[in-house]
Amino acid sequence: MTTLDAPTEAPAAGTVPAEVDIAIVGSGFSGLCMAIKLREAGIEDFVVLERGAKVGGTWWFNTYPGCGCDVPSHLYSFSFAQNPDWTRTYSRQPEIEAYLQRVAQDFDVERSVRLETTVTGADWDDDEQRWRVATDKGEVRARVLVSAAGALSEPRTPDLEGLERFEGTVFHSARWDHSYDVTGKRVAVIGTGASAIQFVPAIAPDVARMHVFQRTAPWIMPHTDRPISPRERRLYRRFPLLQRLVRGGVYSARELLVLGFVKQPRLMKVVELLARAHMGRQISDPKLRRKVEPGYTIGCKRILPSGRWYPALGRDNVELVTDGVAEVREHSIVTGAGEEVEVEAIIFGTGFAVTDMPVAKYVRGRGGRTLDEHWEGSPRAHCGTTVPGFPNLFMLLGPNTGLGHSSMVYMIESQVAYVMDALKAMRRRGAATAEVKAEAVRDFVEDLDEKMQDTVWNTGCSSWYLDDTGRNATLWPDWTFAFRRRTARFDESEYEIGAGTRTARRASPRS
Repeated sequence: MTTLDAPTEAPAAGTVPAEVDIAIVGSGFSGLCMAIKLREAGIEDFVVLERGAKVGGTWWFNTYPGCGCDVPSHLYSFSFAQNPDWTRTYSRQPEIEAYLQRVAQDFDVERSVRLETTVTGADWDDDEQRWRVATDKGEVRARVLVSAAGALSEPRTPDLEGLERFEGTVFHSARWDHSYDVTGKRVAVIGTGASAIQFVPAIAPDVARMHVFQRTAPWIMPHTDRPISPRERRLYRRFPLLQRLVRGGVYSARELLVLGFVKQPRLMKVVELLARAHMGRQISDPKLRRKVEPGYTIGCKRILPSGRWYPALGRDNVELVTDGVAEVREHSIVTGAGEEVEVEAIIFGTGFAVTDMPVAKYVRGRGGRTLDEHWEGSPRAHCGTTVPGFPNLFMLLGPNTGLGHSSMVYMIESQVAYVMDALKAMRRRGAATAEVKAEAVRDFVEDLDEKMQDTVWNTGCSSWYLDDTGRNATLWPDWTFAFRRRTARFDESEYEIGAGTRTARRASPRS
């Protein structure tokens, strides 16, 4: 491989380099994609800072029973690194984690990853025109900072009265305590979202008693997951084009859902009929059916696929509680109706901090202002990637890049291409800094918010898509190929390009 600069000597294990050209935070899909594209462009002067013991991001941290992806396997992978060996049409966590670790090896980015390294802060030094990235292994100075921490990285736990006095076991599904055996135990599950509908059916046969506390009933669709036969896998290995065609078909079918989510929400009535039929087939108890019937337009909150959720709720040892939690006591939970339920463990399936992403609290731009302070409760970024006042900061999977219908990997590859084009433009100009103009962000967000108005996500339900102001700061309200087209080229007119020196050219992509 041809490089623009001689690679820096790899730091010893357990250490971080004092200075690099590019620092990447996180080694999930987005962090690995960024690292791979840098290396393919001949860039060696970068480091990936990962707090986990292995690469994989959310797919390394989330190991709860039944953990899997609700995006089809053939689409939930890098376009440049197809996996012909998926064993199911919807992959489980161990296979996705193994895939990411194999990709890191195949593309030779492991040597640039510093594992078990937690980033504790990042401050822009205007005099030095560098980011000072604080970690528990020391400080890293970097010209460019890429945040690839992801939206599903920090578990959210509700503030329940009395939780601190509970004497049993408590953990979040995203940090599953595998040392705790649920067999024969009385367990409370708080939350009925995407994680809960996977782990509840997985552990329900083992527990003595389970109380599932539901705040809002999710819409459930039939799951089309099936094994991929050895013959299919042999064909994919022998004929990679065949798998690409399958991937294209899956992408196109998923993209059609935009018609209902964004363009014509009334089409969601068809999807609702399918969900209701699924509910009717799997639940015979009228009382339970009333409890699980959502009271909002389907698609307003995340639609969940499962063929096991309703049967699990119908088990004799499982109770669905819709009265809420009034308080937690030493050995029990008191429901909103005043009933005291004895439990030995509390498992939270309450999702992640998405719109109040933790990275916003420790990244400080010009004047020492954090992203959190800049956003004032409503995250906004140009193309979901750049923020004024934060030079040389690029966010992957930033505000309004989420999807309700397709693969986030597609969005990641689009953003990474945009960042690579930005780095090329900076090198071409000999620039030290690139900072998006406030008016560019304003125009982008105004257009985005206008498109959001008539979507199914704006039909009145309360969801984790919404920020503190009630604005949908999570989802992209259009076709995914429209996002790719929008991020296909780095438009220099939308940025303040700071004059640089020869050092600004170090480790920048080939033009």
